[in-house]
Amino acid sequence: MAHDCCSKKDDTLALLAEKKDQRRVLIIVLAINLAMFVAEFGGGLVARSSALMADSVDMLGDAIVYALSLYALHRGARWEAGAAIVKGAIILAFGIAVIVEIASKIANGVPPSSSLMLGFGGLALAANLTCLALLWRCRKANVNMSSTFECSRNDVASNVGVLVAAGLVAITGKVWPDIAVAGVIALIFLRSALKVLAEAVPAWRTARDVTSESCR
Repeated sequence: MAHDCCSKKDDTLALLAEKKDQRRVLIIVLAINLAMFVAEFGGGLVARSSALMADSVDMLGDAIVYALSLYALHRGARWEAGAAIVKGAIILAFGIAVIVEIASKIANGVPPSSSLMLGFGGLALAANLTCLALLWRCRKANVNMSSTFECSRNDVASNVGVLVAAGLVAITGKVWPDIAVAGVIALIFLRSALKVLAEAVPAWRTARDVTSESCR
């Protein structure tokens, strides 16, 4: 009996330590993403780059995602799954917003500054690789952390796309590489939103059913 009690206590302490580690990681990546949103969005405006602005808005979206993850962290499986559903909806909204920006750029396109795109894109890539490394150990902890890791991985892909676009803009002097990469980023957003929602909605339903059963 005493052994069972100690075993349960050890499990509880291990779970609390795991949650504390997840919280620390989320706070760090939240701060990184907020700082990079301000820097990259400003750079996108100056450079007139749709790809850079789309990538920066993704940074803001991720900051919101990390804040939701922190809020849900100690509130149980249903809250964690619910937070993941909200994340999926946010990612979907940003994908649609990027598509709107692309349409505007096609109508009134001016070639962006490739040097500014390279500078801010490289800075954003370094920031997101740091976030990805921090989240790596927690990526399979639960649906909440899994969806958070998915967002960070998308960011790295977006950053690489911005750098590719910057190189092509420098070579061609045309606006189409910026538009093309912004389009790819939008597709990544839409794919990621569907993936997160496909995992989160069933998890939320399962958690809801378990909660309902326990209340009977």
